[in-house]
Formats: sequence, C-alpha cells, structure tokens
Amino acid sequence: MGRFRRFWFLLSLAILSPALLAQTYPARPIRMVVPYPAGGTTDLLARGIAQKMGEALGQQVVVENRTGAGGNIGSDLVAKSKPDGYTLLMGTIASHAINPNLYRDLPYDAVKDFAPIALVATLPNLLVVNPTVPVKTVKELIALARARPGELAFASAGSGTTQHLSGEIFKKMAGVDMLHIPYKGNAPAVTDLVGGQVQVMFDNIPISLQQVRAGKLRALAVTGPRRSPVLPDIPTIAEAALPGYSVTSWFALFAPAGTPQDIVALLNRETNKALADPALHRQLADQGIETGSGTPAQLAAHIQAEIQRWKKIVADSGARVD
Repeated sequence: MGRFRRFWFLLSLAILSPALLAQTYPARPIRMVVPYPAGGTTDLLARGIAQKMGEALGQQVVVENRTGAGGNIGSDLVAKSKPDGYTLLMGTIASHAINPNLYRDLPYDAVKDFAPIALVATLPNLLVVNPTVPVKTVKELIALARARPGELAFASAGSGTTQHLSGEIFKKMAGVDMLHIPYKGNAPAVTDLVGGQVQVMFDNIPISLQQVRAGKLRALAVTGPRRSPVLPDIPTIAEAALPGYSVTSWFALFAPAGTPQDIVALLNRETNKALADPALHRQLADQGIETGSGTPAQLAAHIQAEIQRWKKIVADSGARVD
C-alpha cells in the first residue's frame, strides 16, 4: 500500500503544483525579454511596463535585450523557457505575425509556443528622409526614386520588421526600386539616416520624432490608416500618394506556453493597470503610441488574424529571409 500512497501523493502534487505556484507568484524577480536592442520602441515600452508592473507585484521586473535574427533569437529563448511566469517576452508584429510568413525555418511557433497575455500598444511608422534628399512630399519621393532606380537606400531595424515591410510594400505599390539596408535595431539605423549614409526610413514614430522636431530628419507621411495626433499636419501615405497603403505596428506581452492560467490572468490584469496609469499613458501618447488593453483570448484571436493578413502581404511584397 505504501507504493500506492506514494503514487497518489506525487500525483496530487503534480495536479496542485500550478495552483500552489500561482498562489506564491511572484517570489523572485521576473525577466522580460526584449528581442531587439536597447533604445528602440519595443525596449521603451518594455521598460515602462516593467517599472509599473514591478511596483504592483512587489518584485523587480528586469528588462533583458536578447537581439538577433529579426527578433527570432529572443523570441525563441522565451518560447523554450520554463513556463512558470518568470520569463516573459515583449513581442511585436514582427515576431508573431510577419516572421512566421517571412522566414523559412522559424525556430519557434508563434501560436503554439506562447501564452498570450495582453496587447500593449499600437502605432504607425513614419516615412522620413534625410534633409539633403530633395523631396518634401511622398509624390516627390516616388518621382525621385523612379528617376534614380536602385540609388536611394532605405534603412530598417532589421529584416522582417515593419520598417522593412513598410518599405517593401511601398516599393511595390509605387513601382520603384530602393535598396533595403537592415540594421540591428532602430537606433543605429536612425543614426546613419541622420548622418546621410542612407536616405529614407519607415521608422517607428517615437524614435524618429525627436529627430524630426530637431530638424535633423524630414517627415513625409505616416504609414497608418489615419494621421498621428503628434504630427497632425503630416498626411498618411494613402492620402498623399498610394490609396490603400496601410501598415500599423503593434506590441504585446507573452509568456511561454503552459504557463498556469492564474499567473497569466494576474499578468494580464497588471499589464492593463500599468497601461491605464495616467503618467505612463501620457508619456506614450506624447510619442505617438496608442496604448492597448484586453484579454489573453482577444490577443490570441488578434495573432491568428494578423498571421493570415501578413501571409498575403509578405507574399505580395516578394520579401523573403532565409
């Protein structure tokens, strides 16, 4: 009988352990992985959320930048981490919608390997040029690119990012040839754009906005379906020259698949509370970022829809990364 009692005891522990874990969570610092370099929009969002979440949970939430392969290295790290709520991912439209359609051998499954927590933010990209480029409108940029095929270079934060795909869609719809130069993150790309090493970029608004305000970059248009409140005089690409053009970036928090539902629910509540904080909300809004919210189920449905949407966009653009 001793063996049977031991068996049932161990079985009961296995059944109860997720519940026990959730009751004591968090008992130590939480790691939030950002799969892109420090200084970019994903990093900015992660640090804002991490600070507020850490204050509420009573444990430090440490942001860790694990870069490379268009966000795949950091995303894969989290996908393969222990599902105990102590390793999270600040994922993006690239890591969870574009890359599954762009890379032939993605090391993780964007749906099966993650537990969605909450949609964090959305924002359009901003089409900017170095001031030495002799254009002030999208139509003038298209005309210049047609007159100088292959001579204009557009920077991105890396292959597979929305900056990259924004440019590829633009090229196809406008019928122009521009050279794509991928960088390891927004910051070095913007640095070279300001320095004149590249001429064009479809950048996340928060990173290039300060350079536009300083007169170091010229804003031509936003990539989203409507104008940005922080740049009300700047048209959308659709209204300026290419009807139907629309690209909007989004960012979301994930845990590894198998994370106890009680922990996911707790993290969802704390993420939504952080995003509703007036100070953080105002800080993000001032940079053109629209804060998100919602349930894990709503984020899961959003991911499924976005993967299907970008499947067609990537195929139509002709972009591919091996």
